[in-house]
Amino acid sequence: MSADQDLLHVVTNDNISSRRRALGQAVIWGSGVAMVAIGLAQWAQGQGLADFGFANWRPTLYAYCTWAICLCWGQVLMNGEQGKRTLFVLPAALFVVSLTVFPLLFGLIIAFSNWNLSSPDGRQFNGLDNVRQMWADPFYWNAMTNMIWYCLAIIVEYAIAFALALALNAEIRARKFFRVAFLLPLMLSPVAVSWMIGKSMLVIQPAGPIIRLMRWFGWENPSFYSSPGMAKLTIMMMDAWTYIPFMMIMILAGLQSIPKELNEAAKVDGANPWRAFWEVTFPMMLPVSITAILIRIIFKLKLADIVIAVTSGGPGGATDTVTSFIFREYRDRSNVGYGTLLAMMYLVIIVIAMTLLMKLADRYARPRT
Repeated sequence: MSADQDLLHVVTNDNISSRRRALGQAVIWGSGVAMVAIGLAQWAQGQGLADFGFANWRPTLYAYCTWAICLCWGQVLMNGEQGKRTLFVLPAALFVVSLTVFPLLFGLIIAFSNWNLSSPDGRQFNGLDNVRQMWADPFYWNAMTNMIWYCLAIIVEYAIAFALALALNAEIRARKFFRVAFLLPLMLSPVAVSWMIGKSMLVIQPAGPIIRLMRWFGWENPSFYSSPGMAKLTIMMMDAWTYIPFMMIMILAGLQSIPKELNEAAKVDGANPWRAFWEVTFPMMLPVSITAILIRIIFKLKLADIVIAVTSGGPGGATDTVTSFIFREYRDRSNVGYGTLLAMMYLVIIVIAMTLLMKLADRYARPRT
């Protein structure tokens, strides 16, 4: 490759005049100030402090779009070729901000407001009243306690998924058929699982097939939802039946990536299958296992559809999750302000918990050789 061709891949600093840089800064700051002014004007009108004739929040949206365009244009004016490179990333970043940051800020405003859809007064700022109500709400903390138990159940799910992955990784007959069969629950919607199993097979009236089987074995009055412990265990089993195949397929992929020479070398050294598993297979699978568990925790923290469709949180909140409880705050009580505060607090707890778990997992997720 010639020297001239190498120069095509080198970005040189443009000779940008001070007047052009000043124009770029004026475009960016001028459009930014205009956007902030329009936003403040609409906020003042919403609070009843002034009337600027705005019918809705579209002027602020238009001002943000204008500022985004001016920001991209200003980058090109001030930085030349480097500014053009910025255009490959900047519009996407601005779009993400508009879809995440703005709704989050609006959610924070609602979280500190008394906004009940059944009230004619509309949304009213109430300070920390929602926070005080949350601290004194036993049903919310009961749902948080239930989430701890649901997340602890992942340990059992992981053990079952690992065992299934080991079986499917072995040289057995109809191995491909069993792989597809075990993945079928993952292909179903949790709502479909709720109605197919929770509402059709486990109900007492009319007696589902599992209820009849239990009676045939001697259980006179089988009920899967009458006692708090049994109802919680039933929800765990239905959720596990749906998502164990997800962990299984991830672990199976990890098992297939382990070189066979390692197990053969362990056999040559005299290790039995059990010791070879703990000394070779399990340490090599730690990165994949930790990743599967973390993703499963994220799925578990969103558990709501099975609970809502089958038990609605009953009996007495025994099966409630945080998301199902928040859902009922919106649907049954129309309490938008309080429900939004609970959702925001739950988001903060999830972010902190997952950050700590990922830092802890980083110590063990490194591949071992």
